[in-house]
Amino acid sequence: MSLRTSRPARAGQYAALLCYLVFLAFPFLWLISTAFKPAPELGSLHPTWIPEHPTLDNFRQAFDEQPLLRAAANSLIAALSASVIAVVIATPMAYVMARHRSRLSTAATGWVVVSQAFPFVLLIIPLFLVLKYLHLINSLWGLIMVYVVWSLPFALWMLVGYVRAVPPELEEAAAVDGAGRLRILVSVTAPLLAPGIVATALFAFITAWNEFFFALVLLKTPEKQTLPVVLTHFLGAEGASDLGPLAAAAFLATLPSLVLFAVIQRRITGGMLAGAVKS
Repeated sequence: MSLRTSRPARAGQYAALLCYLVFLAFPFLWLISTAFKPAPELGSLHPTWIPEHPTLDNFRQAFDEQPLLRAAANSLIAALSASVIAVVIATPMAYVMARHRSRLSTAATGWVVVSQAFPFVLLIIPLFLVLKYLHLINSLWGLIMVYVVWSLPFALWMLVGYVRAVPPELEEAAAVDGAGRLRILVSVTAPLLAPGIVATALFAFITAWNEFFFALVLLKTPEKQTLPVVLTHFLGAEGASDLGPLAAAAFLATLPSLVLFAVIQRRITGGMLAGAVKS
């Protein structure tokens, strides 16, 4: 069967891709439009895509009403720490599971997949009791521990695929040349895993940055709350919302994710392709 596709089929694929991109981009574009609209346009019965009188008042009001910078700093500390710790723990575990296949490693991989099916509601009470015993309630370090445990199975599952994509022959050749196990891991395996490690760390960071439920339950004082929790403060009673400042704050909250994706896009793509290849 020929791998070439006909022009109509290719045109259909591009049309489907375009529709999918529009579907993904619509909420974000509408969010940007709302963030720059003045109050009269937000309450208009005939909304427009482009603000007729764009303004920055929503951004000023958002910063005046809520401590967005402090909340963003808390989110950055929690997400960055959790992603780094999760990757540091998951990398050697993934190497062992990928290189030394046994019934135990197979069972561990299966448990990693099954553990992702548990709803958060079943986990929050045991986690709360454990953190209370450790005196880590209302603490960023307690939240970081939760994020590490939460993202570790996914990071491990991703990195196992990346490790299996590294040819074992390279490590065997280094061993023949006299390199020890640690030297092989540092000089041979680690550089080849760099795209996968970066991609895994990024996904762990984005997951922790956007997380809301655990932060809402575990953090009580306003000084410790993360950005997703602070965004809910723009919602009033009975579901009423301060739409303009909320849109402005939500737009600012999405910028770190977009910047990270733009900066390391090539490494993410390389990591995904490497993880999709089986040796």
